Amino acid sequence: MSDLHLISHHLCPYVQRAVIVLSEKSIPHRRTYIDLAAKPGWFRALSPLGRVPVLETGGRVLFESQVIAEYLDETTPGSLHPADPLERARHRAWIEFGSETLAAIGKLYNAPDEAAFAAAADTLRGRLERIAPEVAGPFFAGERFHMADGVWGTIFRYFDTFDAIGDFGLMPETAPMAAWRAVVSARPSVQQAPPEGYPARLANFLRARQSHLGGLARRACDRPANPV
Repeated sequence: MSDLHLISHHLCPYVQRAVIVLSEKSIPHRRTYIDLAAKPGWFRALSPLGRVPVLETGGRVLFESQVIAEYLDETTPGSLHPADPLERARHRAWIEFGSETLAAIGKLYNAPDEAAFAAAADTLRGRLERIAPEVAGPFFAGERFHMADGVWGTIFRYFDTFDAIGDFGLMPETAPMAAWRAVVSARPSVQQAPPEGYPARLANFLRARQSHLGGLARRACDRPANPV
């Protein structure tokens, strides 16, 4: 039995990038979900930063999502990175850009009023427009799925829920970008990275925010499904 133990949270996109690597490489592991609003004592003792994911293996603890994903990739056959060192470094740079894009998403759903929301939307839109020309298609770098695709799959997942709330014009209307989003979102490892019930959990999370987007989400929920 594998000694890999991934400690997670139901909504954390950073955990999902580790899960995608585990799935893509068929790595046996066990997974535990915790409530970050009521962190168990054993987790606080394990995690230096108090965040998920945390990976227990070989009697040691790894933290930070990309560190965990890289470790899983490096210690198993094959690689989810390109073979060329320069291209591999380029992918890692756009993975870091993806982490910053997730931070921009957090600012969007936490923006307290319409003006702050518009500013956050502009920032997020700019990030998506910046990566769009880099997409070779159908995946980020062509025909092969890489770790960078998995990371961006965790980003695209938010837009499924945002699109149900309103048309915010966040995603660039370019064919390669739309195709990339579609092919990555259809990847089984990306689809199965969050636990069952994720879309409803995310929608409930957004509706509960005392923010501009939270208010929009609550109003969207109250709209009749088939208005007459």
